[in-house]
Amino acid sequence: MPVVEPIPAARPNASIWALLQTVTDPEIPVLTLEDLGVIRDVQVGREDGEDCVTVVITPTYSGCPAMTTMEIDIRDRLMCAGYNTVSVKTVLSPAWTTDWLTERGREKLRAYGIAPPEEAAGKRALMGDDPIISCPRCGSRNTRQISEFGSTACKALHQCNTCLEPFDYFKCI
Repeated sequence: MPVVEPIPAARPNASIWALLQTVTDPEIPVLTLEDLGVIRDVQVGREDGEDCVTVVITPTYSGCPAMTTMEIDIRDRLMCAGYNTVSVKTVLSPAWTTDWLTERGREKLRAYGIAPPEEAAGKRALMGDDPIISCPRCGSRNTRQISEFGSTACKALHQCNTCLEPFDYFKCI
């Protein structure tokens, strides 16, 4: 196995993070993977005299169908920027939680018409209570769940009783 040595300061991790901030979620393209909290770490080194980058990601859930696309997009973005040796490592522990969504990501969801998670993951669900969801269009909290499943497995379908518009709610996990 080749020895991995620290990378020189010529390519600091900040430039890699800046590139990763442009990689969007394939299912919700208004969000970046950083907004989602999927990117957990960036490890940079030198292997056989060449720069190597490992990006550590955690899926939003273990069966997420977008993971392969995320990995490809991460590799493509970094390789197009000149990083020839790029790997993506998936870690399942600790498990991803909606608590990892950035505030910027929550605002982007709302502006896109998807209600972001409103509470810390799991508190109401543990007690069997349905969350009270604000409509991302009019802000009313007079909403109801139509279906536990929305356009993707991580969202539920709701409807606003005030403006009557249906909307997705990004479930707390």
